[in-house]
Amino acid sequence: MSTVAIVGGHGQIARLLHGELTERGHTPVALVRKEEQADTLQAEGVEARLLDIEAADEGQFATAFSGCDVVVFAAGGGADGNKFRKLSVDLGGSLKSIAGARRAGVTRFVQISAIDVDNELPEDTDEVWRAYVEAKRDADKALRGSDLDWTVIRPGRLTDDPATGRVALGDDVERAEVTRADVAAVVAAVIDDPSSIGRQWNLVGGDTPVADAVSAAGRA
Repeated sequence: MSTVAIVGGHGQIARLLHGELTERGHTPVALVRKEEQADTLQAEGVEARLLDIEAADEGQFATAFSGCDVVVFAAGGGADGNKFRKLSVDLGGSLKSIAGARRAGVTRFVQISAIDVDNELPEDTDEVWRAYVEAKRDADKALRGSDLDWTVIRPGRLTDDPATGRVALGDDVERAEVTRADVAAVVAAVIDDPSSIGRQWNLVGGDTPVADAVSAAGRA
């Protein structure tokens, strides 16, 4: 089974992903910025390594990925209204993760993005939201253009509702809500499904069990 490095390993989806991976026999390795975050996760039985996404260079990313088979980019610049962190975390963190994975010899890379970020934005779009959308768009483009075995998952509006275990997943799925728990389940499932390599899918709540949704999307 795989050892999975999770960039942004203390985030809400990441913390749900730890359990999903463990249940599948994988070993999650959470990459976090603060000592107290590492302590919290280690107390929960999750290996944690320190990595400051904004300050670290690609060599430090590669070191953090040492011994791992898969990288999941689950980081985000937060909701603090700082447009510059969208560039340094959502885009810069992804670019350094891609470069670091290549340097570390990790070929499998799954990125959690956001739905509809390729759509044209109205001229009056809030500057922070514009920065977020453009950062996610450009990060996805960079990953698609890499030589990694990539998958991009683009969830709709995230909720903290309990997992449903049922989703809609595919190239043209329309915007809707999806629980963070269901996103974590899908990310774990695509790691185990080679048909997801080289695919970019929208993800929202739906009627299809996660495993069936991933399998069907891979055949489409």
